[in-house]
Amino acid sequence: MTTGTIPLPTLKGVRDMLTGLVGKPVSVEPGDPVTPAPDRPVAVAVYVDPYKNVNALCLLDLGAAAYTGGALALLPPGGCQDAVEEDGELTSMQVEALHEVVNVFAALFNAEGAPHSKLDSLYAPGADLPGDIVGMLAAFNRVDVGIDVSTYGKGAISFVLP
Repeated sequence: MTTGTIPLPTLKGVRDMLTGLVGKPVSVEPGDPVTPAPDRPVAVAVYVDPYKNVNALCLLDLGAAAYTGGALALLPPGGCQDAVEEDGELTSMQVEALHEVVNVFAALFNAEGAPHSKLDSLYAPGADLPGDIVGMLAAFNRVDVGIDVSTYGKGAISFVLP
């Protein structure tokens, strides 16, 4: 049994992972916390340890969700920008691409000696969240980043350890 603690991702780790994943430059800098609100839908990825205990969360605002998934799937930037600026929600194809992004993000939590983390579920922006997950969203052990995906746009991501 592994007993180490899960590390919070570093800005460099997030930038390197996103740049490698989407195949284009992604700038990453410290940002504001991502928190869901009626006028600010967010995607929430839930990661679990081998015993199915929640051990990490990733919150992406609509911009980060649309632009990282869109860039990965080579979707037109204009369609992704429309999802953010006009529609206020992602298409099913964008959610599918986002699922791949947050699945790869699990590697950010998997350090030597730490319990293995894997993606358990993804809640699309605006989806209802279970109460236990809502209670973990404001945890203080977190890293908040602002991103800018080249040719797509800006967004924000929060990595939270409950």
